[in-house]
Amino acid sequence: MAEPTTIHSTFVLERTYPKPVERVFVAFADPEKKRRWFADGRGMEVQMFAMEFRTGGVERLDYKMGADTPFPGTLIENEGAFQDIVPNQRIVLATSMSLGGRRISSTLITFEFLPAGDGTTLYCTHQGAFFEGADGPKMREQGWRTLFDRLAAALEA
Repeated sequence: MAEPTTIHSTFVLERTYPKPVERVFVAFADPEKKRRWFADGRGMEVQMFAMEFRTGGVERLDYKMGADTPFPGTLIENEGAFQDIVPNQRIVLATSMSLGGRRISSTLITFEFLPAGDGTTLYCTHQGAFFEGADGPKMREQGWRTLFDRLAAALEA
């Protein structure tokens, strides 16, 4: 009997930032601010970053992997559509990622922003389907942890 080739995974990350909800939310909502922590300065060559922040709007990040990666020069395309936006509360994004022109995953990601004293607790629920040749859930979770560290630095700047 054949085995399924798709790996399904859900993980939840929680991170508290010492900044108000409005400031953390705008780091996701403003294309220039998001590009700084999400796309730029990761040792990869950004080919395109575009974002239309509205329900039904799209977000796209295309980049070539850097020299220190397993696939130097390989194009990664990440395209998403905003499914739901409640200002200062929630963002839901459905995405698909391709590596070298081949689809490797599709995900539903929910970001929730909750007041925590003078700061914000961010909950990220990542529900993914990983296809043959995908990076897999462990690497994707580590990727988001790294991105949330970058977000922390951007919020301090």
